[in-house]
Amino acid sequence: MVKKGGNKIFIICPVRGADPRDQFFLETYVSMLEEMGCDVHYPARDTNQYDPQGLGYNICHENRDAMKWADEVHVYWTKESEGSRFDLGMALMKEKPVFLINKWDVKRTPHKSIQNVLLGLDEKYDTE
Repeated sequence: MVKKGGNKIFIICPVRGADPRDQFFLETYVSMLEEMGCDVHYPARDTNQYDPQGLGYNICHENRDAMKWADEVHVYWTKESEGSRFDLGMALMKEKPVFLINKWDVKRTPHKSIQNVLLGLDEKYDTE
């Protein structure tokens, strides 16, 4: 379980092409948070994924608005998810507390990387 301080949570996670095992895990995680009384924005469920222009702009816009609303951001990281990279940038811009859901899957690298950023953010907010 990720430590949390806020009741409004935005989940950054893969949506398009997500692995069914990841989806199952995330649905269980979201249910657990909601049972604890949290309001959760889970993009696979709560962001309209239909984008008639095929650009993804509407999805980014909806996620931005939901992230503004959130007290904190929980990240289920897979390096294949392009949208997760974009959403993480928004979380950093809005200075939201970021918690890494699947720490066991994210390995520190010997060079600059998003994985190192995520691990560092999780450590920062986990100790505050």
